[in-house]
Amino acid sequence: MEKKIKDNDTSGGCSGGELVVVTEEDDSKLKLKLYSYYRSSCSWRVRIALNLKGLKYEYKAVNLLKGDQFSQEFTKLNPIGYVPVLTDDEQDIVISDSFAILLYLEDKYPQHPLLPQDLQKKAINLQAANIVSSSIQPLQNLAVLKYIEEKVSSAEKLTWVQYHIGKGFAALEKLLEGCCGKYATGNEVFLVYSPTYFLSLFCLIWMQCS
Repeated sequence: MEKKIKDNDTSGGCSGGELVVVTEEDDSKLKLKLYSYYRSSCSWRVRIALNLKGLKYEYKAVNLLKGDQFSQEFTKLNPIGYVPVLTDDEQDIVISDSFAILLYLEDKYPQHPLLPQDLQKKAINLQAANIVSSSIQPLQNLAVLKYIEEKVSSAEKLTWVQYHIGKGFAALEKLLEGCCGKYATGNEVFLVYSPTYFLSLFCLIWMQCS
């Protein structure tokens, strides 16, 4: 473990203060744990929020392709078997939905707010985030696409994805009309930026690889 030594000056500005050894926080002491899969857009948005707020957390990898999400250990945390899941040992809380996790982090850690104070911009951020988390992402996640491939056909899978992503993005464009700035609703990174930008990137990669 890395150690740092600093001069704890208690002598009114003169040298010779007591030397104190400061150790970096051990990962085992981290209060926040994020169960995540690296390709999951839902997990991306939570990792972005954690980093924007400068929060340390332990990363717990859940490999969806290997079926880790169906293990007894994981389904105790989230019976439906989806990532991400955030646990907060300090509060003894388990949260198993990305949108709920973001709102929890916003309430508990107000630094670098994810929602603006302006009520109109706040409403737009919440609407846009809900379009992504309720009307786009769930309709093209791994479990849904696997079901379509098994019950209908592999060819139908891409058509399904293109339809629902296109419908959702058209709604987002309409909602964000008139908003200007470096990001979706201004010059600061708020809630709407995280899900929309990275879902766009994910969808582009997915369709190129399909």
